[in-house]
Amino acid sequence: MMTDPAFAIKHEVHQLVDCQIETLRQPSGLTTSDLSNYRERSQKITTLYRELDRMRRANFERPLHRAS
Repeated sequence: MMTDPAFAIKHEVHQLVDCQIETLRQPSGLTTSDLSNYRERSQKITTLYRELDRMRRANFERPLHRAS
């Protein structure tokens, strides 16, 4: 499972989401830099989810081989 590319992508997404949550939990207002980093992480999360979707669709569309 550790060699599964989807596992690595999911792990990265979870790390990015945790960072997003921490950013929003800051007691003070967000700086311009904070907002910029937040947007970059958001775009990265979107890109990673698209990659996961592409991988799953490719697996789903792959013909099934039956043992006969």
